[in-house]
Amino acid sequence: QVQLVDSGGGLVQAGGSLRLSCAASGRTLSSYAMGWFRQTPGKEREFVAGISKRGDRTQNSDSVKGRFTISRDNAKNTVYLQMNSLKPEDTAVYYCASVWTALNTIFTTARRYDYWGQGTQVTVSS
Repeated sequence: QVQLVDSGGGLVQAGGSLRLSCAASGRTLSSYAMGWFRQTPGKEREFVAGISKRGDRTQNSDSVKGRFTISRDNAKNTVYLQMNSLKPEDTAVYYCASVWTALNTIFTTARRYDYWGQGTQVTVSS
């Protein structure tokens, strides 16, 4: 079992920045691919960014490319999402997720992930 705790959300003006953190316990994250997803009411959970278990491969969705950066510190069992140049359309609940994998790969679909954080609200005002 992996327990994930998301934090770092809040209210920010458009153009501002936030850094989300996802702290894991129960297992070391070095064998897990990690991802960040977001969700707004009435919509499906949307892939935002993913990172391989070694941290040397990352992928962003087109909507956040060039603005968001995912990273991980396996020694601290923590994954981060640095969000810059925030826009009102980035407003959502953000979730981190993990999945054990033998491969150094990235997963972009929510159903591939086994464990989820509780979510942290990000609100961007115009």
